[in-house]
Amino acid sequence: MDISVGDELAGRIYMELYADVVPKTAENFRQFCTGEFRLGSTPKGYRDCKFHRIVKSFIVQGGDFLNSNGTGSMCIYRDPNSGKLLERFPDESEGLNLNHDRAGILSMANSGPNTNGSQFFITTMPCPTLDRKHVVFGKIVENLSEVGESASTPSLDVVRKIESVMTDQMDRPLQ
Repeated sequence: MDISVGDELAGRIYMELYADVVPKTAENFRQFCTGEFRLGSTPKGYRDCKFHRIVKSFIVQGGDFLNSNGTGSMCIYRDPNSGKLLERFPDESEGLNLNHDRAGILSMANSGPNTNGSQFFITTMPCPTLDRKHVVFGKIVENLSEVGESASTPSLDVVRKIESVMTDQMDRPLQ
């Protein structure tokens, strides 16, 4: 995931998704990362999406590509009966059993149980208070040989650049 801070490219965040543990959550995130998910012919996803909530020494949160302020959410899944696109999808219990035990954990942002959509966060330190409340679906990868690419800036350093952005009293970035 390529990240800019302001108008400057901060670097790329490499991620490992736990598709074997939480396949629906990982696939939802993957399709929004690649732009593969479309409404009609229009791709929907994280391209040009900002991190709308930055809580220092806790998390950076993004994924609201609908409203850019934390109020928008959607997912790739449809109601099996009506075919209507769903805003949210249920928790995968295996992901609730994984811990937010270090910086670089990828997890679903939610407004309560079974309210996963497009919003996600990355921890910037261990956050045990989030355990069993948010589905963990991946982690930041620092060993780039795992993904077969090289980077000039390590992934966690890119997350730290996001975290260093000035925010207002509501944790919204000022740039």
